[in-house]
Amino acid sequence: MKRGKVPVKLMTAAPHFDANPSPLKQALLVGADSELASFLASALDSAAWAILQVPNNAAALSAAEKEHFDLILTDEKTPGREDVELLRRIRRVRPHTRLIILTGESTPEDVIASMRARAFSYFSRPFRLSELAAMIQHAAEEPSWDDGIEVVSATPELIRTLVRCDLKTADRLLQFLDEIAELPDQEKHDVARAFREMLINAIEHGGQLDPTKRVDIEYVRAHRMVSCRINDPGPGFRRDELAHAAIENPADDPLRHIEVREEQGLRPGGFGILLARHLVDQLIYSEEGNEVVLVKYLTAAPPAPASGQIPCV
Repeated sequence: MKRGKVPVKLMTAAPHFDANPSPLKQALLVGADSELASFLASALDSAAWAILQVPNNAAALSAAEKEHFDLILTDEKTPGREDVELLRRIRRVRPHTRLIILTGESTPEDVIASMRARAFSYFSRPFRLSELAAMIQHAAEEPSWDDGIEVVSATPELIRTLVRCDLKTADRLLQFLDEIAELPDQEKHDVARAFREMLINAIEHGGQLDPTKRVDIEYVRAHRMVSCRINDPGPGFRRDELAHAAIENPADDPLRHIEVREEQGLRPGGFGILLARHLVDQLIYSEEGNEVVLVKYLTAAPPAPASGQIPCV
């Protein structure tokens, strides 16, 4: 569908709402950033969305108390913790609000707090507009989302979540973890790519893309090591069942798995395990094959916590 530019209405005073509800979906943009307003307008379908813009969090709360918004984006100029508080207050009256936090000031504790408050996603500067656009599309299209990520336990050093077997939910989790992970650039890139490949495998093959099932995920950040444990709800596998994966290709036929995948009606791919093994230092499977641990050794220790800092619980 070709997308037109969505008109943006700037509200500088108390919002006025028509008695008859608009048939369009409503997006609310917080802050006076005209470039972000234009970006959001281009990311949404003008035939289905209208955008209102308010100057600050107080005005956003007032607007959300009066009318339902299908999507809210916060102001980049406010700290993450203030946007989390805005989300908490909005969800008291609008329990299923989809809110994406944009911020220039953030900590891992803020990100964890946003997950607990069920933010849809979280982006701190600098971020790529293409990735934000993709997340906006997820928010615009996902019919059911706010039970997709359950935080079982979390500190910046150890996070355990239960994640719905859905690819869009996987993208949301990966964005949260990317914001939390305080790693050197190269290690962060390697861990993120390897983790994504193994998570998609767990959701697609172990969970069979069944949204009623969950993948159990644990992220651990030690001084010179990161580990990610993924436990899927499937029965596991044996090595002789991996003919569709590149990891099992014979040396003289490095593309054999492509033919196998075509015969089995699988989507193109099959490089996940092979790629992950090249990006992390260890890839350890359980005996059953439905649990995997990724281990990456780091070249530098994490920054020391601020004096008196208390872990997020």
